[in-house]
Amino acid sequence: MLIVALICGILVFVLMLLTIEYFTRDKNAIARKVQHYAAGDAGTGSTASEQEAGMDANFMNLVRYLGSKLRNVPTTKNLEIKMQQAGLPLLGSEFLALLGVLALVFGVFSLMLTLKISYAILGAIGGVLAGWLYLSFRISRRWSEFSNQLGDALAMMANAMRSGFSFTQAMDLIGKEMRAPISFEFFKTLAEMRLGADVETALLNMGRRVQSSDLDLVITAVLIQRQVGGNLAQILDMIAQTINERIKMKREIKTLTAQGRLSGWILAALPFAVAGMMAMVNPRYIEPLFTQKIGQLFVGGALVLELIGFIIIQKIASLDV
Repeated sequence: MLIVALICGILVFVLMLLTIEYFTRDKNAIARKVQHYAAGDAGTGSTASEQEAGMDANFMNLVRYLGSKLRNVPTTKNLEIKMQQAGLPLLGSEFLALLGVLALVFGVFSLMLTLKISYAILGAIGGVLAGWLYLSFRISRRWSEFSNQLGDALAMMANAMRSGFSFTQAMDLIGKEMRAPISFEFFKTLAEMRLGADVETALLNMGRRVQSSDLDLVITAVLIQRQVGGNLAQILDMIAQTINERIKMKREIKTLTAQGRLSGWILAALPFAVAGMMAMVNPRYIEPLFTQKIGQLFVGGALVLELIGFIIIQKIASLDV
């Protein structure tokens, strides 16, 4: 069984390398010729960073090719929005292909380590879950960064409009002077306007991409001002002050609830730590929990109750502002 698992792993790895080389050989040949004529004598050698970049490009070419075969999958449209929210340069179909590659890699490694099909299936599921968790992490981190930048961006826009800039010119200033992700979103909104979309449609599209309550407040205020009139610079100043005060309050609440949130993590990790210590000190003592049916039922019930308790502690320690 061990030899079969190793052979399967080697075959899958070789197949992936051949596939990457097949679909990228023409592009690699052209790139090498261009690099040779552009770099001259000093560019004949390839550094380690250039080789790593080439490997990354080959992998992404494979993902894009597999994604082109999944464009008709219905869920790709919803994934397109999530890719924009996460700031990933991928299509929805390409992300599905990436999940498939992760499932294959995790499944093959699990099979090589355990020699059991059931663990290989669990490993493949774990690879898919890892991809989804990374996507959720990217989206939440990008939302947090955008919210932290929004107050300063509105203050800059208000000052620019007082200096004689128009609303679109002030947005262009934010795109040039501030860092991503807010600069990227403002540039994308301006690009939609330049392609023919009206201001309302472009702003609403940005709100759907970012999904921030603070940005929704800004968009609503701007759209109302465009209908009824008023001093937009003053309105943006007031919203910026409100957003900055809210961010300050969120940070204070996060500091005050840090002890409760840390307690939740410690209580969640404590049973696993105790079980690990008991397994090392006296394995026979804890063995019935995993070998007998009643022990397995107790372990499953304990995991469910621990998950419920952890969620309750996190909900108590977190407050919406």
